[in-house]
Amino acid sequence: MKILAVLNQKGGAGKTTIATHIAAGLQEKGFSVTIVDTDPQGSSRDWASIREDHPISVVGIDRPTIERDLKSIAPVDFVIIDGAPQAAELAVSAIKAADYIVIPVQPSPYDLWATADLVDLVKQRIEITDGKLQAAFIVSRAIVNSNLSKEISTILEGYKLPVFDTHIHQRVSYPGTAAGGSTVIEDLPSSEAASEVRELVEELLVFMSK
Repeated sequence: MKILAVLNQKGGAGKTTIATHIAAGLQEKGFSVTIVDTDPQGSSRDWASIREDHPISVVGIDRPTIERDLKSIAPVDFVIIDGAPQAAELAVSAIKAADYIVIPVQPSPYDLWATADLVDLVKQRIEITDGKLQAAFIVSRAIVNSNLSKEISTILEGYKLPVFDTHIHQRVSYPGTAAGGSTVIEDLPSSEAASEVRELVEELLVFMSK
């Protein structure tokens, strides 16, 4: 069972969108997936509750005991942790529980500045685990046909963590499908949004196989 945490303590970074879509993309490839919603606001749980018999299992663990509580979850191929914003204890707990971490960052200097503290925590854990924990950035809510996303990627490289080539763009289809408890993979499988999610999942699987 591989545990992937989607973390950024800044609100609005696109954590839930990325967590739910990674889960949908992995499930499309035949993997079993559970999302663990650690946000007390319960965004992933609300998303799943819209539909009866939701195809993706979502459980809530909004206490700083994530590493311990994950042991009670039924075994699956992947656990995706949807991180909580502005909750240092929950972030530390998720970092300890994770095998892999992805950090969504919007193409904004404010988001870059807000990411620094989380990166420090992640790097400390990487050092403690002697490199067992792996982490990377994802540019999230990128503006189509904007050079800013490329510039942000270059700046992120200064943090000495990998930056995924795939960007998740700002598209109305993401909140549109979420409103029905779904994803672009399921509702709009031929869309550009679904294509970029699939590209991200492929890149993520390569990253986790190293």
